[in-house]
Amino acid sequence: MAVKVEKLKVNYKTLEEFKKFKEYGVQELSMLEDLQANIIENDSESPFYGIYFGDTLIARMSLYQRESRFDQYFDPPQRYLELWKLEVLPKYQGKGYGKLLVEFAKGFGLPIKTNSRIKSQGFWEKMGFEPVTYDVERDLGENPMVWYPEGVKEQKIS
Repeated sequence: MAVKVEKLKVNYKTLEEFKKFKEYGVQELSMLEDLQANIIENDSESPFYGIYFGDTLIARMSLYQRESRFDQYFDPPQRYLELWKLEVLPKYQGKGYGKLLVEFAKGFGLPIKTNSRIKSQGFWEKMGFEPVTYDVERDLGENPMVWYPEGVKEQKIS
């Protein structure tokens, strides 16, 4: 069965699917509010991408584009992606779905920042991400890891 990453639609079905994921939270609730305010099914822009296996959403991530003026990570400063909530349902883990999502994100050709959860750092390193030099003010207790496309390096904190 061919598996592909697709942009998730903002609709009640997607929100129902999200309830199966551990990282279900504020972003989804704000999508729910958007839906209720504006019930045009499948119309809103969603930052979520996912992989379906049959009718079941088995993996997902959110991808936000940040403008270069907010870039504190990359040299030269530029637009970059923030990847959040990468998650694969437990029974589908270890089958390459997380990797497929990350490769999809890399396909935009922009630098990527993510915050690795404690147990996931090895996964991100395998995907070519590296920790940035920790900066207390910027990173606020997060553990940012970044992926650099060719010609991009870490921004030095002055």
